[in-house]
Amino acid sequence: MQIKNLMSEDLITVDKDQNLSDALKLLRKHNVSRLPVTNNKELVGIISERDIANKLGSSKYESMPASRLHISSVMVKDVFTVPKTMQLEDVAKLMLDNGIGSVPVVDEDEKMVGIVSKADFVTLATGIAFDKIAVKEVMSKELVTVSPTERIVHARRQMIENHVGRVPVVDDGKLVGMITSKDLMRAFIDFRKKVPEKYQKSQIKELLVEDIMSSNPTSVTKDMSITEVSQIIMETGFNGLPVVEDDEVVGIITQTDILKLIEKLES
Repeated sequence: MQIKNLMSEDLITVDKDQNLSDALKLLRKHNVSRLPVTNNKELVGIISERDIANKLGSSKYESMPASRLHISSVMVKDVFTVPKTMQLEDVAKLMLDNGIGSVPVVDEDEKMVGIVSKADFVTLATGIAFDKIAVKEVMSKELVTVSPTERIVHARRQMIENHVGRVPVVDDGKLVGMITSKDLMRAFIDFRKKVPEKYQKSQIKELLVEDIMSSNPTSVTKDMSITEVSQIIMETGFNGLPVVEDDEVVGIITQTDILKLIEKLES
């Protein structure tokens, strides 16, 4: 299958000279996690919730409001693109090899005509072949977790160091919540709005995981099929789900894990 048959043609872009507040409004309005960045309609970068959370949580920008930050200072400039005729498995491999969540699709004239994300690939992971594959065969068993009483600056650091966009929150071995890049992004923005600038540097360290985590998170079992998990991801919009056995987290299954499976099966 060529990637043009899977990509989304509904392109939502942001200009590099707009401020971060504009990107946040677009992300929220269209319920997407990343946006292509343009300059005079030409693709020059991409910006994601994870990029924003990483930037706003850094010491260099910790007290700067989103309205004063330009897209160009937050976006990733080295953007991979793929031709619309590229085969699905080759695009999947490119995304996995380079650790990217989405890739713009271009036509013969290098004009951007669409974008394909891990979420688009998940829509393919249903049906007979995926009914026969259990979560335990695909899930990531090496877990990064945080406790509810740890600081969100610690959670941010864990996500950056381990290249993940979400971590389970565990208390006494039991799953009590999830914290994501989106949660961090929103927390940093709300914090800037509510706390006077002169107090931000000291008070940001007092924000705890339990203050912003999602409680009672949706979870799956290790014996569920990939079809079932894919349907939950599509219905909820979650990028990943904790795998729970006897109230304990034994793994996590993400869009990346499903993308790896599709790439393996297709190739």
